[in-house]
Amino acid sequence: MPKYSLTVILLSIAVGIHQNLDAQIIDPDKKLAIDSTGPDAFKYFKSQKDLIDIVYGILHMNADHRIDSTGTKNTNVYVSAAPIVEYTIATGFSPGIAGNIAFKTNAKVETNTSSILGAVKYTTKKQFLLPIQSSIWTKGNKFNFLGDLRFLNYPQDTYGFGSLTSLSDKYIVNYKYLRFYEFVLKNIRKNLYAGIGYQLDYHWEIRELGLAPGRVTDFQKYGFSQSSTSSGIAFQMVYDSRENAINPEGGKFYANLQFHQDSKLLGASNNWNSLLIDVRKYIKMPHKNVMAFWFYGVFTLSGNPPYLDLTGTGMDNLNNTGRGYEQGRFIGKKMVDLEAEYRFGLSKNGLIGAVIFANAASVSELQSNQFAAVQPGVGIGLRIKFNKFSRTNACIDYGVGTRGSRGFVGNLGEVF
Repeated sequence: MPKYSLTVILLSIAVGIHQNLDAQIIDPDKKLAIDSTGPDAFKYFKSQKDLIDIVYGILHMNADHRIDSTGTKNTNVYVSAAPIVEYTIATGFSPGIAGNIAFKTNAKVETNTSSILGAVKYTTKKQFLLPIQSSIWTKGNKFNFLGDLRFLNYPQDTYGFGSLTSLSDKYIVNYKYLRFYEFVLKNIRKNLYAGIGYQLDYHWEIRELGLAPGRVTDFQKYGFSQSSTSSGIAFQMVYDSRENAINPEGGKFYANLQFHQDSKLLGASNNWNSLLIDVRKYIKMPHKNVMAFWFYGVFTLSGNPPYLDLTGTGMDNLNNTGRGYEQGRFIGKKMVDLEAEYRFGLSKNGLIGAVIFANAASVSELQSNQFAAVQPGVGIGLRIKFNKFSRTNACIDYGVGTRGSRGFVGNLGEVF
């Protein structure tokens, strides 16, 4: 399920929210499946609390009405929306509105919930962001259509190429950006999917701002232009045993292998290709806690991606790698990132939890195209249950890196 970066939720207002329970609910206390058609589901969810329950309480509404204990399954469309305020190193404060549409394409055959997630945000750094992400499942999960559409007007800090840059190297690159990604994945056996997709990244009105006279930037050395286009086909294979991708349980595993080929025949600025490897493992720990591990690597195999399409910290699709560092703090043609996180509850009703995390990333250098240094990060995070039915957490993390890097990051749903 797609998610987007959220740091601070000041107000959560559910618009037309209806909750239909899945056929099976796992009670993490008893480690047993609960029949949604019986009273156990009602009793279990009544014992749990989330932010929407708190809003119901403030409005003097009965939160028990949220629980549909009849087990009715249908294909109705459910809409939720919330004003948001977030803060990240890259954006500063950014108020906006976020919304989600959830539905099932079939009610008679077990089918995952489809969703469309969007937001409109404007930041104190004068950035405008309009992301729309979608995940549509067909009957019986035979196909999964994944979409990622974004428009940005985005002044962004950049520091140059490689892992050895310092905060004093910072200057601003301003640009407008359009992204269009669309994938179709087919189920070929249990938990295994394969498919093909198209990826377009178009940057225009690119300008370098705030440069000292005579300074030659890595962008200029690499090949500056006022516009750039990445346009290509990607082949993808995914193994995913997670029942809940936004808050995975222990004992689950995820792996994604993607080969991406850009071509001038499709309008790209350069011919280049890359390999993406994304592996995640979740281990059960005592007291319902989870130990999670993440390997994320991007490797340019041949050619030169446009400068603004290089990989780097926070440059994955959900901008989550390298907590403690600004998005794009370290960039290169190759990147390796390792992350570990311990997730634990703080309240019995599931409302409050926390995490402790550590990460280490390295990107390739401009001249050698080799890894020259590792940049580690550590931090802690708070988890507040946003929706107890989907086990979605509002996540607020504070990370500390090297060379003076530090700051808040956040998500609606776990980081990985």
